[in-house]
Amino acid sequence: MRGRGASDVDTAARLEEARGLALAIGLDIADAIAIPIREPRAATLFGEGQIANIDIACNQGEAELVVVDGSLTAIQQRNLEDKLKRKVIDRTGLILEIFGERAATAEGRLQVELAHLDYQAGRLVRSWTHLERQRGGFGFLGGPGETQIEADRRMIRDRMARLRRELENVRRTRGLHRSRREKAPWPVIALVGYTNAGKSTLFNRLTGAGVMAEDLLFATLDPTMRRIRLPGVDKAILSDTVGFISDLPTQLVAAFRATLEEVTAADVIVHVRDIANPDTEAQKRQVLDVLGDLGLVGQDAEEGGEPPVPIVEAWNKWDLVDAERAADLKDRIAVRRDEIIVPVSAITGMGTDDLLERLGAMLTTGARPHRFILAAGDGQRIAWLHAHGEVLGETPAGEDESGPLTSVEVRLTPRELGRFVRL
Repeated sequence: MRGRGASDVDTAARLEEARGLALAIGLDIADAIAIPIREPRAATLFGEGQIANIDIACNQGEAELVVVDGSLTAIQQRNLEDKLKRKVIDRTGLILEIFGERAATAEGRLQVELAHLDYQAGRLVRSWTHLERQRGGFGFLGGPGETQIEADRRMIRDRMARLRRELENVRRTRGLHRSRREKAPWPVIALVGYTNAGKSTLFNRLTGAGVMAEDLLFATLDPTMRRIRLPGVDKAILSDTVGFISDLPTQLVAAFRATLEEVTAADVIVHVRDIANPDTEAQKRQVLDVLGDLGLVGQDAEEGGEPPVPIVEAWNKWDLVDAERAADLKDRIAVRRDEIIVPVSAITGMGTDDLLERLGAMLTTGARPHRFILAAGDGQRIAWLHAHGEVLGETPAGEDESGPLTSVEVRLTPRELGRFVRL
């Protein structure tokens, strides 16, 4: 349930998104209702009459858990639980549960636990015991006594400090891996987009990988990278990332910044949009807001400003768009000449070849021929040119004191040229 007017996504769409979050954690939904909140109550958020209606709906649906699609203070949560005689969690708690279940890597688990601790530090109530019984949780919070609460707080602070140290070690390791890729160097393409927009399905279509791709919110929580070949680019790295969502808990925005570091290192960003979703424009704004927070999109990006990282919009799920809307969308693509937009269907494969062509063209823009005289035995540098440029010719070039020489004529972008010079 949620209050109206809390987001630029309309009430029906936001309620459906809340249902999707609940389904993503395996909950059975008894009912979903939108409740207008004109004057939020400090103690309970809802008015007494609204709470009575919620109680009736819970009794009729035999519900054991109430999910509020918004933020609850610790006092509001506790008071609602007392009045409804049921467990109550808010949007942040629900998303934290999803992340806790889905995080697959060591880094992801550390980030989730850190975010969970940060969220629980001011609450110190067992709000998640119903989920712990199902699959094991973070059940380390204590009892009601003041002494126990202080002990819990101290334990949480100590555990958070240890987690931050462990995360720093993980980030250093990721930094080393990134440095090796930059020295390689292979261009990086990052898939970003609203959760459930089809990023992982598109990732699988383009790479042949077996990344989890289901019709669930937050199906992907850990970055996955695979090699991909593009026209004019023998090797690039395609990175799948966590989906964005409106009102992402602040704890997770901070905790998952390292997860999104792959996006900050990208040469091109592919913004995958669910173009069949009626709220696709609002979802786009949410994604651009997050990219803006990461410094990847200028404040005026939506008005045609030049973003720091080139962005391609992949309008996914085109196969679900009816003919009338498809015609309207094509007209919009024709008008928006300052943006690169490619209609695709990750399910059918429609448009994916065009997307690869566009990405290859973007990564090779500005490429021009260069001629290098290299030692014939310098296999590493010659192989690098073959892997990262378009070799136009390779001929013997005589000898010097070191031995036979080879002339290599190759087309390189300015970026690739700079990297080759530094080898």
